[in-house]
Amino acid sequence: MMVQDRVVPKTVPTPPHHTPSRSNNRNFAKRLDCATWASENSYKILAVFLVIGAVAALFFLRNAGDSAALLCFEQSNSAKSAAHKIHYPQISWSNVAPVRPLGPSVPYSSFKSEKWILVSVSSAPTDALRALTRIKGWQLLAVGNSETPTDWSVKGAIYLSLEQQAQLGFRSVDFLPYSSYVRKSVGYLFAIQHGAKMIFDADDRAEVLGSDLGRHFDTDLVEQKHPVLLQYSHANPNRTVVNPYIHFGQRSVWPRGLPLDHVGDVAHEEFYTEVFGGRQFIQQGLSNGLPDVDAVFYYTRKSSGLESFDIRFDEDAPKVVLPQGMMVPVNSFNTLYHSQAFWGLMLPVSVSSMASDVIRGYWAQRILWEIGGYVAVYPPTIYRMDKVEAYPFSEEKDLHVNVNRLIKFLNSWRSNKRTLFERILHLSYAMAEEGFWSEQDVKMTAAWLQDLLAIGYQQPRLMSLELDRGRAAIGHGDKKEFVPKKLPSVHLGVEETGTVNFEIGNLIRWRKYFGNVVLVMHLGAPLDRTALEWRLLYGRIFKTVIILAEQGSWDLAVEQCPLGHAYKYLPKVFERYSGAEGFLFLQDNMILNYWNLLQADRTKLWITDKVKDSWFTKPKLGNADEWFLKQGEMVAQVVSNFPVHFQTSYKESMGDEDKITFCSSELFYIPGRFVGDFADLVGLVGDLDIHHKIAVPMFFLSMDSPQNFDSDALAKTVYKTKLSPNDTFSSIYTAQAPAVFPMKVQNEVDFVKLVRLMASGDPLLMEVV
Repeated sequence: MMVQDRVVPKTVPTPPHHTPSRSNNRNFAKRLDCATWASENSYKILAVFLVIGAVAALFFLRNAGDSAALLCFEQSNSAKSAAHKIHYPQISWSNVAPVRPLGPSVPYSSFKSEKWILVSVSSAPTDALRALTRIKGWQLLAVGNSETPTDWSVKGAIYLSLEQQAQLGFRSVDFLPYSSYVRKSVGYLFAIQHGAKMIFDADDRAEVLGSDLGRHFDTDLVEQKHPVLLQYSHANPNRTVVNPYIHFGQRSVWPRGLPLDHVGDVAHEEFYTEVFGGRQFIQQGLSNGLPDVDAVFYYTRKSSGLESFDIRFDEDAPKVVLPQGMMVPVNSFNTLYHSQAFWGLMLPVSVSSMASDVIRGYWAQRILWEIGGYVAVYPPTIYRMDKVEAYPFSEEKDLHVNVNRLIKFLNSWRSNKRTLFERILHLSYAMAEEGFWSEQDVKMTAAWLQDLLAIGYQQPRLMSLELDRGRAAIGHGDKKEFVPKKLPSVHLGVEETGTVNFEIGNLIRWRKYFGNVVLVMHLGAPLDRTALEWRLLYGRIFKTVIILAEQGSWDLAVEQCPLGHAYKYLPKVFERYSGAEGFLFLQDNMILNYWNLLQADRTKLWITDKVKDSWFTKPKLGNADEWFLKQGEMVAQVVSNFPVHFQTSYKESMGDEDKITFCSSELFYIPGRFVGDFADLVGLVGDLDIHHKIAVPMFFLSMDSPQNFDSDALAKTVYKTKLSPNDTFSSIYTAQAPAVFPMKVQNEVDFVKLVRLMASGDPLLMEVV
């Protein structure tokens, strides 16, 4: 989601004053929590195709989608039926009068600078914005609107109020809404008029990493000073858009503006080609923390409004460029424009607020090919804090319905106009004919181009279009390989559709049931072969997935915890997710068939007390097993110190105090109302070496009577303690049980086998294999 102060005019649906991406909350989590964020809100790659459900959920649960989609289709159809009414502007390009000199009432009229940072401001200055004024060699320009405080002022920044904007003499001003961030278009013209050779299109809430734009972007485009760059290949001639986040280590996160039916394309490039640097006239940076994601991603990753994202990209991944015929979403808060692409800064005024800069980006990319330029995507350049505020899904209506069609249209569009500006106007008119924006943007384009000429901007020269030469590798040299890192993150896939089929309906029900339940999973298999896979599988269902193992891993967001004392770690998780409805513990050799648990009572305790090979009692005395004897002694010791309510419940549940209860404890559920009791019991055990398989049943019997457990929830669990040499995954597994034990998933191959089996209960899983 964008980080713009997106306030919209009275003629356009009004977005909230702040969006989720305009993050200003400085409450950083501890290092471990940051790692956990990567696992949090994970609706996974395995569901990459699932956003049918995400979109459907938004449509049906948020009361915004149906009308938005209907409006988009109505716009498209009505635009085509009324295409003959759209007036094609007639411009005498050689007779555009210069803008009159600025009067003395406009400050900084004689100021010149080559490097500008441009932001829209609707509220009081932020610390991040003040930091932008201290970036060496760059001039900050803040563009106000009707929502901006009248006393807005920051030392070192140039501020243009509405009154000052009106005095600049630009034709474009007449088409700009008063309360929208798209008034940045005035600022672009002002910066160009005052000597700009590059403009960093920014946001007032983003922090530039290291406070050095020159370290992140290519500000000097002299070819001989740059090595060759990696370029996406045309190995698949039908691919017209890419998700750049995959290249930088985040396979399951997608940018705002990516067609939803491409979210499932999570494979990295087989190879790249090379291209000489020097023509990356538009440079898109990435954002750590809260990247530029759409409302589908943002809403479906959060069970409550109290969670925030802290997603990280690979800072060491090489920048990558897009060949002609291939596009990428471009935003207006972290993008560097060189003078050759200044014409591409115009923000549309007739589309929904969160679609304006993305549609501009696709429009500009298509025109960029006409002058032999290209877009490059760079490693993280800024950090944005997730402020945990949302905007209506309807603000993206022009993206989710029309963007796929727009990309196809742009790739097929051709023009034989003689100059660049004529082709730009031609394309804007054609887009209005197709219903991608209205006639208002055709008029805006005409005014914008005339304003550029009036302030002395020189049109770049046209070049032959490589798109018509066939999709051979562009560039030189051998094919280059680069394998992106697989960084911990959030996962779920989506599809661009408006229908809800049976499988998607199930997904929504499962997510609704478990959406505020935290899954705590302990792994015994190799982490680097299974950790992310488990998170992908279960993260699309649960609030979040916490992964524990004997050895932790910062890179994989795995927390260190010995299995024998796993119960002692749970209070830390309880504290971290105090708003969760419940906590489900699961070992990786127990497979959870979540679709069979919708009738379970989330307010009661669940454990395998009705599974005879998992839960049983043994006498304390006369037991030849020394381990049981020692465990029994410690149980007696700790029970004797229990408060009355725990001790009474335990003794009444046990009946015979000379026995000890054993439970394999691979799977159990603790509802929120028992979280405090469980934590208290952990405290009472203290440093005693009571094993997980003894402590957990002791705690359950102390917290409540077994007759109050939801024993039926897990009663039909398949639990095999003896396997024959011929047993396989398929011979052990059944989709009809709530859980199946043992299923030892050791690597990716095993995981694929498991997913294929589980697909009999969750058919959407088949899409991943």
